[in-house]
Amino acid sequence: MNTRKFAAMGTTAALTMGLLAGCGGSGDDNAAPTAEGDETAPISFSFFSADPNSNWNNMQDAVGKKITEDTGVTLNAEFAVADPSQKLSLIVASGEYPELLSAKGDVDKFVEAGAMLDLTELIEEHAPNIKKVYGDQIKRLRYSNEDQSIYVIPTYSAVGTKNLVAGGGFELQHKAVKEAGYPEIKTLQDYEDVIQSYIDKNPTDADGNPNIGMTLNADDWHMSITVTNPAAEVTGKSGDGEYYIDPETYEATYHFRTDGEKEYFKWLNHMYDIGLLDKDTFVQKNDQYLAKIASGRVIGMIDADWGYAEAENSLKSAGKYEDTYGHYSVTLSDEYKDNRMQSTGFMSGWGVGITTSAKDPVRAIKFLDYLASEEAQIVNNWGIEGEHYNVEDGKRVVPADVQDRITNDSAAFSRESGIGFYSLMSARYGDGVEDSTGNYYTKNSPEMIASNYTETDKETLAAYNATTWMDLFPNEDEFPVKPWGAAWNIAVPSSDKVTLLSSRVKDITWKRIPELVVSDPADFDRLWDSYQQELLDNGVEEMEEGFTRYVQDLVKLWND
Repeated sequence: MNTRKFAAMGTTAALTMGLLAGCGGSGDDNAAPTAEGDETAPISFSFFSADPNSNWNNMQDAVGKKITEDTGVTLNAEFAVADPSQKLSLIVASGEYPELLSAKGDVDKFVEAGAMLDLTELIEEHAPNIKKVYGDQIKRLRYSNEDQSIYVIPTYSAVGTKNLVAGGGFELQHKAVKEAGYPEIKTLQDYEDVIQSYIDKNPTDADGNPNIGMTLNADDWHMSITVTNPAAEVTGKSGDGEYYIDPETYEATYHFRTDGEKEYFKWLNHMYDIGLLDKDTFVQKNDQYLAKIASGRVIGMIDADWGYAEAENSLKSAGKYEDTYGHYSVTLSDEYKDNRMQSTGFMSGWGVGITTSAKDPVRAIKFLDYLASEEAQIVNNWGIEGEHYNVEDGKRVVPADVQDRITNDSAAFSRESGIGFYSLMSARYGDGVEDSTGNYYTKNSPEMIASNYTETDKETLAAYNATTWMDLFPNEDEFPVKPWGAAWNIAVPSSDKVTLLSSRVKDITWKRIPELVVSDPADFDRLWDSYQQELLDNGVEEMEEGFTRYVQDLVKLWND
């Protein structure tokens, strides 16, 4: 195994340990490694995830109980509730690591600290299911060309995935689209026209509260999802985070310096100027954003469905289906083709690793291997047979009463069932992949996706001769698979100057973009030019050159 070590960071012990309560150790520090053959003896592993999970039920959900029954494993789990990077930095500094760790883009901090085990031999000797899922793609798990250790089992990218779910794009309330007569919605102007038309006719809701044309979520990391990433997407650049990657040369460019993006932010400036963009967009917190959506007063937004699901579920629970949202493929103009759905292929990168704090690494890898088994994947995606689904004529079928809860009472159902909670904990197959019985591993077949829709969703889709929201977007088959996966998934060591420069230009962008959007339109061009010069003055070109090397190295690592 690779045992590369780096000096651990120091910090004030009292502060660190106070903030890290529950992170280190397993909850059973005296437990001995499992005896050979004792595969299901009770054992607890500490686990930290950089993702939130407000519905986590300490594995007392139906799926969690089944997992514990089969493996003996329980998780002493903690999920991020705010900025995960700060918490992860404190964990690194303390040297007290959770046994299982999903650090997303911050895993390099733990690699540099020598905190992550090389999983290569553990997988080879104890993880047949993981090996089966990844197949010849397992070479993509290597950390780098220089360090070919496997530090994480990738979980954010599923093997064999087909893009069947359109959960992003530009959202509009069903009632506004219906009142507009279900017009073509392809460009920013089309999108704006629907909002303007509805607001003109309905300036307030039934209680006299002002309706909101469009709101965005600029609270911390949400800024990227709803404010800045759309600038790339409406100008024909697939989801690569802060960069645009040239598909021929693999050269990286900070996407704010590419064609069309100035015009997109000028459109946001225009929407703000005419009163269609919420005046609170850049000062509201996430809970305020969700509360506005839950009120039914927000006509349009730009977000991923998971970003506002809590608020939309509240609308469904109240029977306000006309206030929920459809997803539309919108570009700056007809000049651009929407390639949001371009396939990344199987990506390595973000996932779950085992740290040096693990008291029983073999038992830990066997737990992760169980989660990668066909049986466990079916349980995690579908639930318990006879309780959450039945098998009829060889096909898994979700009963109507269960489906009703999934559609209209999803938060409570999730907490009780645990379906989906364990997806990001091990290797898995993606949408469109069949298991040994001829059923899909996930519920995201076109038929099942449509069954999750409300009648209002179906009414809107029928007006566009569509069955699913994906039908409104260009299909992934219209684009080549990206050989670098996704730029946001490429880890850059925290010690590299690229990381410092990235932080610097992000701070500039997150300050300047809001200023641009709320500025007097007469000042926009001048302010944009000043923003672009500030990027140059702060090393954006050096950052691009440095990141380009990582992209090109990854293409070589994955494809040689």
